[in-house]
Amino acid sequence: MPRSLSPSRRIAITARWPLGIALTSWRYMWRTTPMRRFEVEGSREHDGPPPIPAGLSTDDLQLPEDGVGPLFHRTYRVRIRDAAGPAEKLVRQVGADPDRVAPSEFASFNKVHGEPGVMGVGDEYIVRMPGPWDGPVRVADVTPTSFRFATLDRHLEAGQIEFRAVGDGDDLLFTIESWARSGDRLSELLYKRLRMAKEVQLHMWTSFLEQVVELAEGRRAGLLEIETRRVDGRVCDGA
Repeated sequence: MPRSLSPSRRIAITARWPLGIALTSWRYMWRTTPMRRFEVEGSREHDGPPPIPAGLSTDDLQLPEDGVGPLFHRTYRVRIRDAAGPAEKLVRQVGADPDRVAPSEFASFNKVHGEPGVMGVGDEYIVRMPGPWDGPVRVADVTPTSFRFATLDRHLEAGQIEFRAVGDGDDLLFTIESWARSGDRLSELLYKRLRMAKEVQLHMWTSFLEQVVELAEGRRAGLLEIETRRVDGRVCDGA
């Protein structure tokens, strides 16, 4: 069942929205990073999120079935040339402190549960942003070349997001892949009526990719690639 926000939470979101929109609009206008983005129709069979691993605590998880509206399956990708190390090293560095590759003037990752300097399954973070996008997440999976977050109750989205790197010849491909619906009706309304909400996500994760390139001590090769696959909300609900 979709979750609802408390009246006080709704007031706080509404009050903070203009500031977030203003900041994002200003920074977005001055972005010069070349990118290619497109949106296509998806399907429940091919665009659903990965299963939650056995053994992960499901307390307070906010998964797509708890959300409302369409499911968006998004992929953000950058090709890194002349990286200083392999994919495993890069993912280990990002996982040790995701905040080091977050756009510092725009977002931060605050660890609230788990050992500092290393990422493990069950760890929890709050992603803080200037608009109403603060969101708690739990680490659902960790491998040598990837880690994945699941959203928690009170997040404005309901779903999962994965960060991974893979070698491709002499290059590295770093990918952010998400599967999410709006967490509640208010979030869906803001997303549908104010397109800038989409641009908040675009700015956040493409800036993150740029910081990853710097951390890898390499250089971006080609365009940033962003693909969005939309699955109708009625299909997500099994209608």
